[in-house]
Amino acid sequence: MSHDPVDAIDVHVKSKYLPEESAPEQSKYIFSYTVTIFNSGQRPARLMTRHWIITDANGRVQEVEGDGVVGEQPYLKPGEAFQYTSGTMLETPAGTMEGSYHMVTDDGERFTATIHPFALTIPQMLH
Repeated sequence: MSHDPVDAIDVHVKSKYLPEESAPEQSKYIFSYTVTIFNSGQRPARLMTRHWIITDANGRVQEVEGDGVVGEQPYLKPGEAFQYTSGTMLETPAGTMEGSYHMVTDDGERFTATIHPFALTIPQMLH
């Protein structure tokens, strides 16, 4: 695993509550999140797999792992970005998500891009 700044992937996430798809009376809160993945390193890299940790306000944890994101394994040259939108459901009106992307360079070197924790909250909860 490389920990060299030559391999640097910046991940920015913006989440949004979707009231029209949610059913609070059934403990079903739907959130979308838009992710921007930016290669700030010096070598091209491909996103191979993802690992998400989703925690609701009751402390219930879901882990999601799989190949790529939204059916793609984006290849990012230095200075390039890839953006996608996906979604998740919580049983509570608030929670957090965090995780990582597993990347590989052209020469087969693997490294991890960290996705820092971000909030999933319905707007009324923000004060």
